[in-house]
Amino acid sequence: MSNGTEARPLVALTGATGFVGRATLAALTRAGVEVRALARTVPADRGGAEWVRGDLSDTAALARLVRGSEAVIHVAGLTTAPDAASFEAANVAGTLKVVKAATEAGVPRLVCVSSLAAREPSLSAYGASKERAERLVAASGLDWTIVRPPGVYGPWDRDYLEMFKLARRGVVPVPPPGRSSLIHVQDLAELLVALLPGGEAVTHRTFEPDDGHAGGWSHRELARVIGWAVGRRPWVIHLPRPLLEQASRADSLVRRSRARLTKDRVGYMTHPDWVARPEFAVPEALWRPKIPTREGLRATARWYREKGWL
Repeated sequence: MSNGTEARPLVALTGATGFVGRATLAALTRAGVEVRALARTVPADRGGAEWVRGDLSDTAALARLVRGSEAVIHVAGLTTAPDAASFEAANVAGTLKVVKAATEAGVPRLVCVSSLAAREPSLSAYGASKERAERLVAASGLDWTIVRPPGVYGPWDRDYLEMFKLARRGVVPVPPPGRSSLIHVQDLAELLVALLPGGEAVTHRTFEPDDGHAGGWSHRELARVIGWAVGRRPWVIHLPRPLLEQASRADSLVRRSRARLTKDRVGYMTHPDWVARPEFAVPEALWRPKIPTREGLRATARWYREKGWL
């Protein structure tokens, strides 16, 4: 007979203070999951989680993080870095340390957040690091699932914020013509939680989720819909790769380590196809996106304004 005090499942979460990690922590909490989270700096608002101070290079902290957990959701990693060595340290060596900690602690399940950039590792140091991390996960012997999100937007995101700011000014420069998929961060977080039990349909599988918008969004369409979200109809300009590379050098000079448009990013931004492939779709019985992108972008614009970011 249940006494009403049954133990909740414990999940270890890396990257819990980042953009996707915040949303994942909230989704885990809503699902009634007990969370132990890793962070360099423990936030004042602990969000109902148990926190372990440390990072992906800290073997002892990772051992404390995963001890007694039923699964690990590995979100932490770098999306922007000044050089390939930084991506290697965070995304490859960091993932290897997470895998090793989980294996040594007897944690059976690993859900790893990768990127669509891993499909084309020759285009960027970032994509190459994610592809190598995926190979480590696949060879781990764990019950693993890899998730390759497309462009992720929503509250706390600073990458698409740049486009919102430009759209409000009336001019949005975009890469050469191409298409990409999108997903709201809350939908992505709910997927990561839905994958936790594992099972035949998801074990040793790689998924490419999206917002359900078949064929993705052209760069022009995305710029226009972001303009609609901020109440403008911006002029959209396709910039050739050489001009984007010049702009990346200027951004690095001005913002240095805080630069968003790096040369490495230009490498994969100018690739024409970042659309999630139907053959890598998540089974609909398990998960489907709930947030239509137009409404999600409009809500994101409202959040930016309320935070004073826009």
